[in-house]
Amino acid sequence: MTQSKKGISALQIHRQIGSGDYRTAWYMCHRIRAAMKDTDFAKLLGEVEVDETYIGGSDRNRHRDKKAHMGGRDKATVIGAISRKGNVVCKLIENADRVTMSAFVRETVADNVSLVATDEHAGYHRLGRTFPHKSVNHGTKEYVRGNVHTNNLEAFWSLLKRGVVGTFHQVSKDYLPLYLAEFSYRHNNRKNADIFGDVIAGC
Repeated sequence: MTQSKKGISALQIHRQIGSGDYRTAWYMCHRIRAAMKDTDFAKLLGEVEVDETYIGGSDRNRHRDKKAHMGGRDKATVIGAISRKGNVVCKLIENADRVTMSAFVRETVADNVSLVATDEHAGYHRLGRTFPHKSVNHGTKEYVRGNVHTNNLEAFWSLLKRGVVGTFHQVSKDYLPLYLAEFSYRHNNRKNADIFGDVIAGC
């Protein structure tokens, strides 16, 4: 769990350690994820990217009676921020509105950053009142303008989604925060030589 970039399933751990009951491995994995939550979080500095993403299945793979019919309403909304060459923090949110998204940025980003880069989402429009905010317009296929982009956070989202789809196959909204903690911890401790020891010490 500390070394596999896309995570490892409880079923695979059950097979490897011979836990007797799959539920034992499942419970152990969630305890480890809970230990990966960052309780000593420091606000992000430097150039920071902020972006939101949606976790969940695609409508095209569902039966007709289970289709959402409205884009993204059945998906879990996750917002994140990443300091370039630094740490990442992400959080499950109920609404992708201006109040919620602005509150997340104020909570996670230091006041003296040199840049907050986002896309054109309306929830970020008033960040310029507090932060040096610039955005790119993905709707017009603008992804990079000088140092204004969200590519680092997009790469993190891609890794998270590949883990959810390819490794875990399905993650419920109730347990999603634990998986977010796991992926964030692995990213933020990628240079930690004793990442395993630190995780176990936190259990």
